Amino acid sequence: MTYINTVDAALRAVADPTRRHILVLVRARELAAGEIAAHFPSMSRPAVSQHLKVLAEAGLVEVRREGTHRRYRARPEGLVGIRAFLDEMWRDRLDLLREAAETEARDVAAGRRPVIRPRRRMQ
Repeated sequence: MTYINTVDAALRAVADPTRRHILVLVRARELAAGEIAAHFPSMSRPAVSQHLKVLAEAGLVEVRREGTHRRYRARPEGLVGIRAFLDEMWRDRLDLLREAAETEARDVAAGRRPVIRPRRRMQ
Protein backbone atom coordinates (compact mmCIF):
# COMPACT_ATOMS: atom_id res chain seq x y z
CA MET A 1 0.00 0.00 0.00
CA THR A 2 1.43 3.37 -0.95
CA TYR A 3 1.79 6.32 1.42
CA ILE A 4 -1.23 8.11 -0.11
CA ASN A 5 -3.39 4.97 0.03
CA THR A 6 -2.37 4.38 3.64
CA VAL A 7 -3.25 7.96 4.61
CA ASP A 8 -6.54 7.75 2.68
CA ALA A 9 -7.53 4.53 4.44
CA ALA A 10 -6.67 5.97 7.85
CA LEU A 11 -8.57 9.21 7.16
CA ARG A 12 -11.63 7.28 5.97
CA ALA A 13 -11.46 5.10 9.06
CA VAL A 14 -11.29 7.98 11.55
CA ALA A 15 -13.95 9.96 9.68
CA ASP A 16 -16.63 7.82 11.32
CA PRO A 17 -17.55 8.78 14.93
CA THR A 18 -18.14 5.15 15.95
CA ARG A 19 -14.65 4.18 14.82
CA ARG A 20 -13.13 7.16 16.63
CA HIS A 21 -14.96 6.03 19.77
CA ILE A 22 -13.58 2.51 19.32
CA LEU A 23 -10.05 3.92 18.98
CA VAL A 24 -10.51 5.77 22.27
CA LEU A 25 -11.71 2.56 23.94
CA VAL A 26 -8.71 0.50 22.80
CA ARG A 27 -6.17 3.30 23.20
CA ALA A 28 -5.12 2.36 26.73
CA ARG A 29 -5.75 -1.38 26.79
CA GLU A 30 -6.60 -4.38 24.72
CA LEU A 31 -10.30 -5.29 24.58
CA ALA A 32 -12.22 -8.24 23.21
CA ALA A 33 -14.68 -7.58 20.41
CA GLY A 34 -17.58 -8.34 22.77
CA GLU A 35 -16.32 -5.80 25.31
CA ILE A 36 -16.13 -3.19 22.57
CA ALA A 37 -19.61 -4.07 21.29
CA ALA A 38 -21.02 -3.64 24.82
CA HIS A 39 -20.25 0.09 24.50
CA PHE A 40 -22.66 0.30 21.53
CA PRO A 41 -25.94 -1.24 22.74
CA SER A 42 -27.96 0.15 19.84
CA MET A 43 -25.62 -1.43 17.28
CA SER A 44 -25.48 -5.08 16.28
CA ARG A 45 -22.31 -7.05 16.92
CA PRO A 46 -21.78 -7.63 13.19
CA ALA A 47 -21.93 -3.85 12.65
CA VAL A 48 -19.29 -3.33 15.36
CA SER A 49 -17.22 -6.08 13.74
CA GLN A 50 -17.37 -4.23 10.43
CA HIS A 51 -16.06 -1.08 12.11
CA LEU A 52 -13.25 -3.11 13.70
CA LYS A 53 -12.41 -4.60 10.31
CA VAL A 54 -12.11 -1.12 8.74
CA LEU A 55 -9.84 0.01 11.58
CA ALA A 56 -7.68 -3.10 11.23
CA GLU A 57 -7.40 -2.77 7.44
CA ALA A 58 -6.36 0.87 7.88
CA GLY A 59 -3.62 -0.24 10.30
CA LEU A 60 -5.14 1.64 13.23
CA VAL A 61 -5.75 -1.40 15.44
CA GLU A 62 -4.00 -4.71 15.80
CA VAL A 63 -5.95 -7.91 16.26
CA ARG A 64 -4.85 -10.81 18.42
CA ARG A 65 -6.67 -14.12 18.46
CA GLU A 66 -7.16 -15.67 21.86
CA GLY A 67 -9.01 -18.95 21.46
CA THR A 68 -12.32 -18.08 19.84
CA HIS A 69 -12.04 -14.41 20.78
CA ARG A 70 -10.40 -11.55 18.99
CA ARG A 71 -8.76 -8.86 21.06
CA TYR A 72 -8.08 -5.36 19.72
CA ARG A 73 -5.49 -2.77 20.64
CA ALA A 74 -4.80 0.65 19.12
CA ARG A 75 -1.75 1.05 16.91
CA PRO A 76 -0.66 4.67 17.44
CA GLU A 77 1.87 4.29 14.64
CA GLY A 78 -1.11 3.89 12.30
CA LEU A 79 -1.82 7.60 12.81
CA VAL A 80 1.69 8.68 11.82
CA GLY A 81 0.73 9.06 8.16
CA ILE A 82 -2.20 11.33 9.00
CA ARG A 83 0.01 13.43 11.26
CA ALA A 84 2.68 13.76 8.56
CA PHE A 85 0.06 14.70 5.98
CA LEU A 86 -1.43 17.41 8.19
CA ASP A 87 2.01 18.73 9.16
CA GLU A 88 2.96 18.94 5.49
CA MET A 89 -0.29 20.71 4.57
CA TRP A 90 -0.01 23.37 7.27
CA ARG A 91 3.75 23.89 7.54
CA ASP A 92 3.82 26.57 4.83
CA ARG A 93 0.82 28.35 6.36
CA LEU A 94 2.48 28.40 9.76
CA ASP A 95 5.67 29.76 8.17
CA LEU A 96 3.65 32.60 6.61
CA LEU A 97 2.02 33.37 9.95
CA ARG A 98 5.42 33.39 11.68
CA GLU A 99 6.85 35.74 9.04
CA ALA A 100 3.89 38.12 9.42
CA ALA A 101 4.20 38.13 13.21
CA GLU A 102 7.95 38.75 13.05
CA THR A 103 7.49 41.60 10.56
CA GLU A 104 4.84 43.19 12.76
CA ALA A 105 7.04 42.83 15.84
CA ARG A 106 9.96 44.50 14.02
CA ASP A 107 7.67 47.34 12.88
CA VAL A 108 6.35 47.91 16.39
CA ALA A 109 9.86 47.77 17.88
CA ALA A 110 11.03 50.36 15.31
CA GLY A 111 8.12 52.63 16.18
CA ARG A 112 6.41 52.08 12.85
CA ARG A 113 2.75 51.41 12.58
CA PRO A 114 2.20 47.83 11.45
CA VAL A 115 1.03 47.47 7.88
CA ILE A 116 -2.30 45.74 7.66
CA ARG A 117 -2.27 43.59 4.57
CA PRO A 118 -5.33 42.06 2.97
CA ARG A 119 -5.74 38.39 3.72
CA ARG A 120 -4.30 36.09 1.13
CA ARG A 121 -6.49 33.30 -0.02
CA MET A 122 -5.43 29.78 0.77
CA GLN A 123 -4.74 27.73 -2.32
